[in-house]
Amino acid sequence: MIWKFAERFSSQIVTFVVSMILANLLDPSDYGTVTLVMIFITFANVFVSDGLGSALIRKSNADALDYSSVLYFNVGLSVVLYAVLYVAAPWITLFFGEGYEELTPAIRVLGIRLIFSAINSVQQAYVSQQMIFRKFFVSTLAGVFVSAVVGIWLAYCGYGVWALVAQYLINTIIGTLVLAVVLGKRPLLRFSFSRLKQLLGFGFGVLGVNLLITSYREFRSFLIGKFYTPNDLAFYKKGAQFPDLLTTNINTTISAVLFPRFAQMKDDKVRIKKTAKRAVRLSFYLVAPLLFGLAAVAESFVTVFLTEKWLGCVPYIWIFCVNDIFYPIHSTNMQLLKVCGDTKTLVRLEFIKKAIELVLLLIVFRWGVVWIALAMATTSTLFTYLNCIPTKKNIGYAFSEQIKDVVSPLIMCFVMFGTVFFMGKLPLTRGLLLVLQVLVGVAVYVGLSLLTRNSEFFELLDMAKSFFKKRAKR
Repeated sequence: MIWKFAERFSSQIVTFVVSMILANLLDPSDYGTVTLVMIFITFANVFVSDGLGSALIRKSNADALDYSSVLYFNVGLSVVLYAVLYVAAPWITLFFGEGYEELTPAIRVLGIRLIFSAINSVQQAYVSQQMIFRKFFVSTLAGVFVSAVVGIWLAYCGYGVWALVAQYLINTIIGTLVLAVVLGKRPLLRFSFSRLKQLLGFGFGVLGVNLLITSYREFRSFLIGKFYTPNDLAFYKKGAQFPDLLTTNINTTISAVLFPRFAQMKDDKVRIKKTAKRAVRLSFYLVAPLLFGLAAVAESFVTVFLTEKWLGCVPYIWIFCVNDIFYPIHSTNMQLLKVCGDTKTLVRLEFIKKAIELVLLLIVFRWGVVWIALAMATTSTLFTYLNCIPTKKNIGYAFSEQIKDVVSPLIMCFVMFGTVFFMGKLPLTRGLLLVLQVLVGVAVYVGLSLLTRNSEFFELLDMAKSFFKKRAKR
């Protein structure tokens, strides 16, 4: 897990720095345009990146023929989807109208990303099943660094939207090519429909869930793009970006390691529950203080790193920090449903949640973009309970037990948040204030962890010591 975390952490640190630089060089309207492009790219990407990749990981005896069959299927599908986007691009631009004139060429160029994503999804499935995350670390950093340099250079030269398009596209291309070299695996020149058919049953269930989740998530941006300005969409997405960056950085790491391990012990419910409890406790201990801390310093953070032209995203940062707080519980429960092969329950559960969310969204979306975000945060918090119902049935890990596992860090976070937030009233410059708030926040959380002898704190400390000892011996 150390290498997976190192890969995610280092790549997200670079991404964070790059996003800060680009935000200073570009206008919010540029982000609004590319956000709309990514709605369609992300939706199409679900078909080629989700479902079959999870099925490959879950299949304990997956061989080269399985991987090559999925690879050729994914690439073929990605070409078809790219062709559809290429043809539809002018109509998409016409639909959104004024303010989005560059949509057509941006969709046609960034759509190329689909083909490389199709290849990369199979590569990632192999890396996850073999637990060789160290190799993934190299490819990810290569993609992030090269795309960062190109994106910043184009933004500096005044290319606006194209700086972001180039960054996203080059990141995927370089990451895929480098991972292919690092893995040193060539696909078989064979395709087996029977092997593919075996994987499609589980894959379609996961695909259905991911399509539902992605469709609803992107539909919100779709509505904002249609009925509000590019700036409104940019503030909404930028406000979501930083809480999501913190949340996914840790949870994607843990999930990528958990799912293969769950798959290996899928018949041992006692071991699965023990591992799930550890995942919930550890991920919440890491995620919660970051979100509480970000909410407490949001105004100082935006002023210092994004400049005052982005202050419109501060309310959204607050809302999305609340929205993401229980994501560690949600993520673990979804992984448990997948590994148990309970895709029918998974799909049914997501349909119920998305139906409720959609009704609420259609009620509030005309009241303003802030109301859209508030509705999302409200339902996300309430649905934490629903996500736990199948887990209780499958392995006996109930909602009450999961909440009990995170109460201690939650209380520590409230204490830390109150301390840091009220520090924001001090009459200091924003830069100095931000530094002091961060230092005090870390000191309070670590101090409370030591005072309460929090087991996750000492577990992470032991993991870090072990990692650095191994590095020192090499």
